[in-house]
Amino acid sequence: MHYRDATAADLPAVDALFRESFTATFGHLYAPADLAAFLGKFTPASWEEEFATPGLALRVVEDEGGLLGYCKIGPVTLPVEPVAPTIELRQFYLRERGKGSGAAQALMDWAADTARARGAAHMVLSVFVDNHRARRFYERRGFREIGRYEFRVGNHVDDDRLLSLDL
Repeated sequence: MHYRDATAADLPAVDALFRESFTATFGHLYAPADLAAFLGKFTPASWEEEFATPGLALRVVEDEGGLLGYCKIGPVTLPVEPVAPTIELRQFYLRERGKGSGAAQALMDWAADTARARGAAHMVLSVFVDNHRARRFYERRGFREIGRYEFRVGNHVDDDRLLSLDL
């Protein structure tokens, strides 16, 4: 596996991985129109705009099959009241073939190290209440629940949990 900082040229592959992973994990929860409306917000222009956001960092991992996963951190957009400098883990996705490979651990280490290097004292994220695998992963890393968050997918509202990690 090879880890590196993403470039703008990676955005189409990141988008494809995001759509594949999100749909595989959560697609069954939504009406087709809600899922289509949600995914429709992720346009090439929106990816480029976010990628250009000051403070955003995107790390990718590749294997012989291509893009395996990615991790994105940046300024806080979640409804939390930071008491100290805080960075948000915005997205963290792996293809199925990457699960159990150590890639998730390496990407999380990168996210925490990068956040610390940028002066953050905390990292926050949201996770679907019934995404048990992800929640266990974050809890093993030391994240703790700090609240609830309504995550919208079209007209559907998911029950997410806000988690925080002291860095």
